[in-house]
Amino acid sequence: MESVYQHFREEEKQFIDQVSDWLRQVEMQYTPYLSPFLDPRQQFIVESIAGQYDDIKISTYGGYEAAERRRLFLSPSYFDPAQNDFNIRIAEIRYPRKFADLSHGKILGTLMGSGIDRSTIGDIISDGDRWQFFADGSIMDFLMSSVDKIGKITIQLEEISYTDLILPKDSWEDRDEIVSSLRLDVVLAGAFNISRQKSKELIASGKVKINWNETDRPDTVLGIYDVVSIRGYGRLRLQSIEGKTKKEKIRLSLGVLDRNS
Repeated sequence: MESVYQHFREEEKQFIDQVSDWLRQVEMQYTPYLSPFLDPRQQFIVESIAGQYDDIKISTYGGYEAAERRRLFLSPSYFDPAQNDFNIRIAEIRYPRKFADLSHGKILGTLMGSGIDRSTIGDIISDGDRWQFFADGSIMDFLMSSVDKIGKITIQLEEISYTDLILPKDSWEDRDEIVSSLRLDVVLAGAFNISRQKSKELIASGKVKINWNETDRPDTVLGIYDVVSIRGYGRLRLQSIEGKTKKEKIRLSLGVLDRNS
Protein backbone atom coordinates (compact mmCIF):
# COMPACT_ATOMS: atom_id res chain seq x y z
CA MET A 1 0.00 0.00 0.00
CA GLU A 2 2.94 2.34 0.50
CA SER A 3 3.16 2.88 -3.25
CA VAL A 4 -0.46 4.08 -3.16
CA TYR A 5 -0.12 6.20 -0.02
CA GLN A 6 2.72 8.27 -1.46
CA HIS A 7 0.39 9.90 -3.97
CA PHE A 8 -1.98 11.23 -1.31
CA ARG A 9 -1.96 13.16 1.96
CA GLU A 10 -1.23 11.52 5.29
CA GLU A 11 -4.76 12.16 6.58
CA GLU A 12 -6.21 10.32 3.56
CA LYS A 13 -4.65 6.96 4.45
CA GLN A 14 -7.63 5.71 6.43
CA PHE A 15 -9.99 6.46 3.54
CA ILE A 16 -7.61 4.74 1.10
CA ASP A 17 -7.68 1.60 3.25
CA GLN A 18 -11.47 1.71 3.26
CA VAL A 19 -11.60 2.06 -0.53
CA SER A 20 -9.21 -0.86 -0.95
CA ASP A 21 -11.55 -3.00 1.14
CA TRP A 22 -14.51 -2.03 -1.06
CA LEU A 23 -12.62 -2.93 -4.22
CA ARG A 24 -11.36 -6.26 -2.88
CA GLN A 25 -14.91 -7.14 -1.88
CA VAL A 26 -16.18 -6.51 -5.42
CA GLU A 27 -13.23 -8.39 -6.95
CA MET A 28 -13.43 -11.43 -4.67
CA GLN A 29 -17.20 -11.79 -4.30
CA TYR A 30 -18.34 -10.53 -7.73
CA THR A 31 -20.96 -8.40 -5.98
CA PRO A 32 -21.52 -4.64 -6.42
CA TYR A 33 -20.73 -2.14 -3.66
CA LEU A 34 -22.54 1.18 -3.21
CA SER A 35 -20.49 3.86 -1.48
CA PRO A 36 -21.88 6.59 0.77
CA PHE A 37 -21.95 10.13 -0.61
CA LEU A 38 -18.38 11.19 -1.38
CA ASP A 39 -16.93 14.64 -1.98
CA PRO A 40 -15.03 15.29 -5.26
CA ARG A 41 -11.63 14.61 -3.70
CA GLN A 42 -12.81 11.27 -2.31
CA GLN A 43 -14.28 10.37 -5.71
CA PHE A 44 -10.91 11.12 -7.29
CA ILE A 45 -9.16 8.84 -4.79
CA VAL A 46 -11.57 5.97 -5.49
CA GLU A 47 -11.16 6.33 -9.24
CA SER A 48 -7.38 6.51 -8.92
CA ILE A 49 -7.16 3.30 -6.88
CA ALA A 50 -9.81 1.48 -8.92
CA GLY A 51 -7.67 2.05 -12.02
CA GLN A 52 -5.51 -0.83 -10.79
CA TYR A 53 -8.46 -3.25 -11.11
CA ASP A 54 -9.18 -4.25 -14.71
CA ASP A 55 -12.55 -5.90 -14.09
CA ILE A 56 -14.18 -3.29 -11.85
CA LYS A 57 -16.38 -0.54 -13.24
CA ILE A 58 -17.30 2.71 -11.47
CA SER A 59 -20.63 4.43 -12.03
CA THR A 60 -21.45 7.69 -10.21
CA TYR A 61 -24.64 9.54 -9.39
CA GLY A 62 -25.60 12.29 -6.97
CA GLY A 63 -29.24 12.90 -7.81
CA TYR A 64 -28.77 15.41 -10.63
CA GLU A 65 -26.28 16.04 -13.40
CA ALA A 66 -24.16 18.72 -11.69
CA ALA A 67 -24.08 17.03 -8.28
CA GLU A 68 -20.92 17.65 -6.28
CA ARG A 69 -21.37 14.93 -3.67
CA ARG A 70 -22.02 11.57 -5.34
CA ARG A 71 -22.44 7.90 -4.56
CA LEU A 72 -20.15 5.52 -6.41
CA PHE A 73 -21.42 2.15 -7.57
CA LEU A 74 -18.50 -0.28 -7.82
CA SER A 75 -19.34 -3.40 -9.78
CA PRO A 76 -17.99 -6.17 -12.00
CA SER A 77 -17.43 -4.75 -15.48
CA TYR A 78 -20.48 -6.50 -16.97
CA PHE A 79 -22.97 -4.88 -14.55
CA ASP A 80 -24.88 -1.74 -15.55
CA PRO A 81 -26.62 -0.08 -12.56
CA ALA A 82 -29.99 1.62 -12.90
CA GLN A 83 -30.77 4.96 -11.24
CA ASN A 84 -32.66 3.16 -8.45
CA ASP A 85 -29.53 1.17 -7.57
CA PHE A 86 -28.01 4.35 -6.11
CA ASN A 87 -30.78 4.53 -3.47
CA ILE A 88 -31.02 8.34 -3.41
CA ARG A 89 -34.16 10.12 -2.26
CA ILE A 90 -34.92 13.86 -2.39
CA ALA A 91 -36.59 16.07 0.18
CA GLU A 92 -37.87 19.62 -0.11
CA ILE A 93 -37.91 21.83 2.97
CA ARG A 94 -41.26 23.54 3.42
CA TYR A 95 -40.95 26.70 5.54
CA PRO A 96 -42.53 30.18 5.84
CA ARG A 97 -40.49 31.82 3.06
CA LYS A 98 -41.84 35.32 3.62
CA PHE A 99 -40.77 35.41 7.24
CA ALA A 100 -37.64 33.23 7.45
CA ASP A 101 -34.32 32.66 5.74
CA LEU A 102 -32.50 29.36 5.49
CA SER A 103 -28.89 28.68 4.57
CA HIS A 104 -26.80 25.69 3.56
CA GLY A 105 -24.95 25.77 6.89
CA LYS A 106 -28.12 25.92 9.00
CA ILE A 107 -29.71 23.05 7.09
CA LEU A 108 -26.63 20.84 7.24
CA GLY A 109 -26.14 21.60 10.94
CA THR A 110 -29.71 20.58 11.70
CA LEU A 111 -29.44 17.34 9.72
CA MET A 112 -26.17 16.44 11.45
CA GLY A 113 -27.73 17.34 14.79
CA SER A 114 -30.32 14.62 14.27
CA GLY A 115 -27.55 12.05 14.73
CA ILE A 116 -26.90 10.93 11.16
CA ASP A 117 -23.51 10.72 9.45
CA ARG A 118 -22.41 13.37 6.93
CA SER A 119 -21.82 10.66 4.34
CA THR A 120 -25.56 9.92 4.18
CA ILE A 121 -26.37 13.41 2.86
CA GLY A 122 -25.65 14.58 -0.68
CA ASP A 123 -25.94 18.09 -2.08
CA ILE A 124 -28.13 20.75 -0.50
CA ILE A 125 -29.44 23.01 -3.27
CA SER A 126 -31.48 26.21 -3.57
CA ASP A 127 -32.89 28.37 -6.35
CA GLY A 128 -32.75 31.38 -4.02
CA ASP A 129 -36.16 30.62 -2.53
CA ARG A 130 -36.80 26.89 -2.27
CA TRP A 131 -34.41 24.39 -0.63
CA GLN A 132 -33.94 20.70 -1.39
CA PHE A 133 -31.44 18.02 -0.41
CA PHE A 134 -30.45 14.50 -1.41
CA ALA A 135 -30.07 11.67 1.08
CA ASP A 136 -29.37 7.97 1.37
CA GLY A 137 -32.76 6.33 0.92
CA SER A 138 -32.37 4.35 4.14
CA ILE A 139 -32.45 7.45 6.38
CA MET A 140 -35.10 9.56 4.66
CA ASP A 141 -38.05 8.22 6.68
CA PHE A 142 -36.15 8.91 9.90
CA LEU A 143 -35.37 12.50 8.86
CA MET A 144 -38.95 13.19 7.81
CA SER A 145 -40.28 12.01 11.16
CA SER A 146 -37.65 13.62 13.40
CA VAL A 147 -36.66 16.97 11.83
CA ASP A 148 -39.30 19.68 12.24
CA LYS A 149 -37.21 22.76 13.03
CA ILE A 150 -34.16 24.47 11.61
CA GLY A 151 -33.00 26.79 14.34
CA LYS A 152 -36.20 28.44 15.52
CA ILE A 153 -37.92 28.02 12.16
CA THR A 154 -40.68 25.42 11.98
CA ILE A 155 -40.27 23.33 8.85
CA GLN A 156 -41.67 20.24 7.21
CA LEU A 157 -39.71 17.79 5.05
CA GLU A 158 -41.58 16.51 2.04
CA GLU A 159 -40.21 13.83 -0.26
CA ILE A 160 -40.34 14.82 -3.92
CA SER A 161 -39.69 13.13 -7.25
CA TYR A 162 -36.91 13.91 -9.69
CA THR A 163 -39.39 15.77 -11.89
CA ASP A 164 -39.82 18.37 -9.10
CA LEU A 165 -36.14 19.24 -8.80
CA ILE A 166 -35.29 22.94 -8.72
CA LEU A 167 -32.53 24.51 -10.82
CA PRO A 168 -29.74 25.46 -8.38
CA LYS A 169 -28.95 29.16 -8.31
CA ASP A 170 -25.20 28.82 -7.84
CA SER A 171 -23.07 28.07 -10.88
CA TRP A 172 -19.35 27.41 -11.12
CA GLU A 173 -17.09 29.55 -13.28
CA ASP A 174 -14.12 27.93 -14.96
CA ARG A 175 -11.01 29.99 -14.37
CA ASP A 176 -7.31 29.60 -15.18
CA GLU A 177 -4.88 30.72 -12.51
CA ILE A 178 -1.09 30.93 -12.32
CA VAL A 179 0.37 30.45 -8.84
CA SER A 180 3.81 30.08 -7.32
CA SER A 181 2.86 26.95 -5.36
CA LEU A 182 -0.07 24.68 -4.45
CA ARG A 183 -0.12 25.94 -0.86
CA LEU A 184 -3.62 26.69 0.39
CA ASP A 185 -2.93 30.34 1.21
CA VAL A 186 -1.31 30.95 -2.19
CA VAL A 187 -4.15 29.42 -4.22
CA LEU A 188 -6.85 31.21 -2.21
CA ALA A 189 -5.13 34.56 -2.63
CA GLY A 190 -4.98 34.10 -6.39
CA ALA A 191 -8.48 32.72 -6.87
CA PHE A 192 -10.26 35.41 -4.81
CA ASN A 193 -7.93 38.32 -5.57
CA ILE A 194 -6.92 38.93 -1.96
CA SER A 195 -3.49 39.36 -0.39
CA ARG A 196 -1.64 36.33 0.88
CA GLN A 197 -1.65 37.86 4.37
CA LYS A 198 -5.44 38.19 4.21
CA SER A 199 -5.63 34.59 3.06
CA LYS A 200 -3.58 33.47 6.08
CA GLU A 201 -5.78 35.51 8.44
CA LEU A 202 -8.94 33.86 7.07
CA ILE A 203 -7.41 30.42 7.55
CA ALA A 204 -6.23 31.22 11.09
CA SER A 205 -9.69 32.53 12.06
CA GLY A 206 -11.39 29.24 11.16
CA LYS A 207 -13.16 30.51 8.05
CA VAL A 208 -11.60 28.06 5.60
CA LYS A 209 -12.51 24.43 4.96
CA ILE A 210 -10.93 21.80 2.71
CA ASN A 211 -13.43 19.17 1.60
CA TRP A 212 -15.84 20.36 4.31
CA ASN A 213 -13.25 19.99 7.09
CA GLU A 214 -11.99 23.10 8.86
CA THR A 215 -8.25 23.71 8.60
CA ASP A 216 -5.84 26.14 10.25
CA ARG A 217 -2.82 25.23 8.12
CA PRO A 218 -1.97 27.71 5.36
CA ASP A 219 0.83 25.41 4.15
CA THR A 220 -1.52 22.55 3.23
CA VAL A 221 -0.71 21.43 -0.31
CA LEU A 222 -3.86 21.17 -2.41
CA GLY A 223 -4.55 18.22 -4.69
CA ILE A 224 -6.78 17.41 -7.63
CA TYR A 225 -10.51 17.86 -6.90
CA ASP A 226 -9.99 19.39 -3.49
CA VAL A 227 -12.90 21.71 -2.71
CA VAL A 228 -12.01 24.74 -0.60
CA SER A 229 -14.58 27.08 0.92
CA ILE A 230 -14.01 30.49 2.50
CA ARG A 231 -16.85 31.86 4.57
CA GLY A 232 -18.09 35.07 2.99
CA TYR A 233 -16.11 34.61 -0.23
CA GLY A 234 -17.21 31.39 -1.91
CA ARG A 235 -15.66 28.12 -2.98
CA LEU A 236 -13.08 26.80 -5.38
CA ARG A 237 -12.38 23.38 -6.83
CA LEU A 238 -8.95 22.43 -8.16
CA GLN A 239 -9.89 20.76 -11.43
CA SER A 240 -6.49 20.11 -12.99
CA ILE A 241 -2.83 21.07 -12.98
CA GLU A 242 -1.99 22.23 -16.50
CA GLY A 243 1.80 22.40 -16.23
CA LYS A 244 4.36 25.14 -15.58
CA THR A 245 5.25 28.47 -17.12
CA LYS A 246 8.75 29.39 -18.30
CA LYS A 247 9.27 30.97 -14.88
CA GLU A 248 8.37 27.68 -13.14
CA LYS A 249 5.00 28.90 -11.91
CA ILE A 250 2.07 26.46 -11.88
CA ARG A 251 -0.88 26.71 -14.24
CA LEU A 252 -4.15 25.62 -12.62
CA SER A 253 -7.64 25.06 -13.93
CA LEU A 254 -10.11 26.01 -11.20
CA GLY A 255 -13.84 25.98 -10.73
CA VAL A 256 -14.77 29.08 -8.71
CA LEU A 257 -18.01 29.95 -6.99
CA ASP A 258 -17.46 33.61 -6.09
CA ARG A 259 -20.07 35.04 -3.72
CA ASN A 260 -18.85 38.57 -4.40
CA SER A 261 -18.82 38.53 -8.18
